[in-house]
Amino acid sequence: MTLEVEAPDPPELDFVDPNEYEDATISADGDEEIDYRREELQAFLEEGAWEEAFAEWLEDTDLEERAYGIARDLDLFAGFDFFWDDFADRVGYHAPGIPEDWQEREYHPELDTWGTVSSINAELTEFGQIVSVILKEEYIDWEAEYEPPEDLPDFD
Repeated sequence: MTLEVEAPDPPELDFVDPNEYEDATISADGDEEIDYRREELQAFLEEGAWEEAFAEWLEDTDLEERAYGIARDLDLFAGFDFFWDDFADRVGYHAPGIPEDWQEREYHPELDTWGTVSSINAELTEFGQIVSVILKEEYIDWEAEYEPPEDLPDFD
């Protein structure tokens, strides 16, 4: 059974240092300001990358309509963050998710099993990966500016 839903609006990318996320680490030398290129990424999302990724995700998602409805009710898609990781020459992302204390917090009235929570969190992560790949492969035309140090060992 394929999920047949409309794509939510793309998230508004605000400045958050990606190193503050538990699931992302960005390396940089020194204390210089890092350009995460969120303005450009925001434009790409709005120009079609978000909807293109959503359509691709819908083709393979195992998320059921009820679980998708919970994710929409909680506005989880708005919680995504995308940022340029110059060190790794990729689009990094942070996927939102339902916290481990969802039961104590009465997070959503229809949220009743860890299976549903895990399914939602896993599918959001998968969607974030698809968005990241589409941005990098089909929209980004810049090259990473990071130059590795010259004193790295040669492993040949």
